[in-house]
Amino acid sequence: MDTATLLSLILLVGVVVLLALGAPIAIGIGLASAAAMMVGLGPENGLQTSAQRMFTGTTSFTLLAIPFFILAGVIMNNGGISRRLVDAAKVLSGRLPGSLAHTNVVANMMFGSISGSGVASAAAVGGTMGPMQARDGYRREFSAATNIASAPSGLLIPPSNTLIVYSLVSGSSIAALFVAGYLPGFLWGFATMAVVAVYAWRNKMKASTPSSVRQGLKVLLDAVPSLFLIVIVIGGIVGGVFTATEGSAIAVVYALLLSFLYRNIGVRDLPRILVESTKITAVVMILIGVSSIMSWVMSFAGIPGLIASSLLGITESAAVILILMNVILLLVGTFMDPTPAVLIFTPIFLPIAISFGMDPVHFGIMMVFNLCIGTITPPVGPVLFVGAKIAGLRIEAVIKSLLPFFAVLIATLMLVTFVPALSLWLPRLAGLMP
Repeated sequence: MDTATLLSLILLVGVVVLLALGAPIAIGIGLASAAAMMVGLGPENGLQTSAQRMFTGTTSFTLLAIPFFILAGVIMNNGGISRRLVDAAKVLSGRLPGSLAHTNVVANMMFGSISGSGVASAAAVGGTMGPMQARDGYRREFSAATNIASAPSGLLIPPSNTLIVYSLVSGSSIAALFVAGYLPGFLWGFATMAVVAVYAWRNKMKASTPSSVRQGLKVLLDAVPSLFLIVIVIGGIVGGVFTATEGSAIAVVYALLLSFLYRNIGVRDLPRILVESTKITAVVMILIGVSSIMSWVMSFAGIPGLIASSLLGITESAAVILILMNVILLLVGTFMDPTPAVLIFTPIFLPIAISFGMDPVHFGIMMVFNLCIGTITPPVGPVLFVGAKIAGLRIEAVIKSLLPFFAVLIATLMLVTFVPALSLWLPRLAGLMP
């Protein structure tokens, strides 16, 4: 057996066995990759190279944006911002039938875009909206499904940590990727709202009693400072005033000042907030580190070239290749977090996509959209598990209500895949790409 085949088997079997035994995905990827590295290079060189790959994979100025954005999200989650965003969403969607479910979607879009985390959004917004919908007669399963399906939209609407990771791997402009995420992110939200609208129509649901114009304006104005964070960060990055990393630090300062102003957190809360954000950051960074080892082993074994030649050997049709990529990524997303998936599969699929004339920014949005669906898909889907836990339901009880959302989201994925303008129009309009 040649070395490339042996390393591929060690990597594949190792990851599958460790995940089947219940090991965390970072441990599974790390141990299997290190074992393959030691077989390929020898025990001493393999261990040294594994440590070097983990170090170099996480020592990037661009990646500094991730812990800062995570810290900003945790501060906002504790600083009373989610409640203000939910109130603003109620004003915006209060006249629609099934208004509370629509409010859940809009609130997830706003909070998710600010926090950059689908899990945080599902927890914060679901914890607020779930009891309200239960009191209004909504089925708990449908309420949970609405919250789960809409929470990942924030991974597309900037600032997005997943897009930062893709930028690092692909070399694409962070500013262009951030701006490109807006239309697909909004489409994700509108697709879930379409399912809610059909549910409301079939169940003859009425709109909530709208607040007066004066009350509505007051609520919206109260939410403006929170939403202004996006204007400052994204406007500064797109305008070239500061980098994404500098913008993430500004986001932390702004969120902290705003939370102190709202008097929802104090100095005594800071240690707890820092510890919480550190735990989340550690998980993300170790995933990036071990994925760097795995990427090196895959490259050493020639796996990307093998997959590329296999795909191109099946067909020369660009449309069929893109559909096959989507199918593979959908399957990968069911058991792998978006961060390692982006690190591992971007070097494999991006060259193929470019060979068919696909822009790297467009491919990145398609890939992240695809992997976001994985966050709500069993067996691993973190947003699915958090959303179900917040609702006090078993996963099995929620899946049936999620099926219509899966259908519209996959249809929207196909739209994003085959209509490049949905991803490229805004960056080109902003002069961020030719």
